[in-house]
Amino acid sequence: MVELIVGNKGKGKTKHLLDKVNAQVQSAAGSIVYLDKSTKHMYEVNNKVRLIDVSAFEIGSSDEFIGLIKGIISQDHDLQQMYLDSFLKIALVEDDCIADVIAKLEKVSEVYHVDFVLSVGKNEEELPEELKSKIIVSL
Repeated sequence: MVELIVGNKGKGKTKHLLDKVNAQVQSAAGSIVYLDKSTKHMYEVNNKVRLIDVSAFEIGSSDEFIGLIKGIISQDHDLQQMYLDSFLKIALVEDDCIADVIAKLEKVSEVYHVDFVLSVGKNEEELPEELKSKIIVSL
């Protein structure tokens, strides 16, 4: 499953994402990973959550980002959830391919049974129609 938290920059998407991950860590049966563009939120994420600074991996395209996701999953067979902050930036997603990249994540989710929650820096109106059903928070 892929869920979206959407809204323009500065609307509070990261706070919603952090609140959700910290609430889920109490009841999660498996492990949780939080991907971000830096380690800025290291002390806001529960210490049971693995924080990964994606900028350290020199990602060059959205396909390379999907490869990174699969690599993370392959190293942790108990992985249950992944939270992706600043999704458009860390995944190098262009406006015209956001639906394609999210469709690839949906397929990864189905195959490996990992749920994804993405923070997307766009208003709900700016997203393609097929993604609107995935929105859990619109700011």
